[in-house]
Amino acid sequence: MVRGLLAKIASKSLSVAGKWQQQQLRRLNIHEYQGAELMGKYGINVPKGVAISSLEEAQKAIRDVFPNDKELVVKSQVLAGGRGLGTFKSGLKGGVHIVKTNEVEDIAGKMLGQILVTKQTGPQGKIVSKVYLCEKLSLVNEMYFAITLDRTSAGPLIIACSKGGTSIEDLAEKYPDMIIKVSVDVFEGISDEDAAKVVDGLSPKVADRNASIEQVKKLYELFCKSDCTLLEINPLAETSDNKLVAADAKLNFDDNAAFRQKDIFALRDPSQEDPREVYVLFLLLVFFQVTAAEADLNYIGLDGEIGCMVNGAGLAMATMDIIKLHGGTPANFLDVGGNASEGQVVEAFKILTSDDKVKAILVNIFGGIMKCDVIASGIVNAAKQVALKVPVVVRLEGTNVDQGKRILKESGMTLITAEDLDDAAEKAVKAAAS
Repeated sequence: MVRGLLAKIASKSLSVAGKWQQQQLRRLNIHEYQGAELMGKYGINVPKGVAISSLEEAQKAIRDVFPNDKELVVKSQVLAGGRGLGTFKSGLKGGVHIVKTNEVEDIAGKMLGQILVTKQTGPQGKIVSKVYLCEKLSLVNEMYFAITLDRTSAGPLIIACSKGGTSIEDLAEKYPDMIIKVSVDVFEGISDEDAAKVVDGLSPKVADRNASIEQVKKLYELFCKSDCTLLEINPLAETSDNKLVAADAKLNFDDNAAFRQKDIFALRDPSQEDPREVYVLFLLLVFFQVTAAEADLNYIGLDGEIGCMVNGAGLAMATMDIIKLHGGTPANFLDVGGNASEGQVVEAFKILTSDDKVKAILVNIFGGIMKCDVIASGIVNAAKQVALKVPVVVRLEGTNVDQGKRILKESGMTLITAEDLDDAAEKAVKAAAS
């Protein structure tokens, strides 16, 4: 996930031609051990490591891969940050431990099959199905490195800092002058000069400058050839043997490139994903088989109690803001797009009602291309197919609004109507609390 500062420095997606390229639906996230293996294929220096899912595999890894290591790093593998400071529901503190080799089996056994709660997992936590055993590196310096996509420059943006090992938000607060940004021409690719600027910004203490430049170019090659949306290494470390090593990395990939990145997308771990978002992905795949226009549905699950169905990303963001203004919290971001079908509206309601946390639903439609009567028909049909157990607040405005209101009125449904967005948000918050 792009962290706080990255969201401010660079927008989340690259503005390129094509409706679907402008609206990335999800970004595949892979485990640390998978990312390390992928980086190794591109000649990027990574720690020696093995992922294990049982104590028998741990024994074999120690015997075959780490026969002479006195200490190892044992890392729980979950798709969330903050593992080191996380807590297992079993009581074990920390999802990352440095232990003596003869203690690896014991600590790995306490991690496998357990639920790890971090600042990013939410209170429900995530199950640890694999543990990554890594060599303990002798580090002499830690830096920060990332590549993301920048709408302003319409290309990749490299972000680097000579300090690392802690969150980029903390680095930005403490060392704002040390953070450098290098835009790369997506058509020309990274030049030696670009890579040199990055290395100079990293200010390595012992690593060879030319070798470091080559590592930066290889990281860029991985980013482009693998269709990444984010490549973040924290820390990018220097070791006592004068090497630049990606000690810990996070990689996200553009879902629109799944058709040409089959090996990477085969790494997907559904057990680590929000089931609501998995359901949306399934629906989108079904829609794609029918027609791309019907798949214009963007969903992100949140932790609130008011389900939102809105047309247009800007209006969806405004709706969530006004819900917060009135003391409520949105349960999701759900944009049905500007040309949704009646069937898609029905599926959107199925998603909203499948979330147990939703106590009320707010439908906010401003009809331009999207017609209010289509939304109204979708709401009525959804009510027939889904047992609506929560209040539904509807605000319709724009094209065919009178027909839409008539459809809702004649349906006999118990709906809460609103005249404007402020009124709708206030009624939704009140309905969710009752």
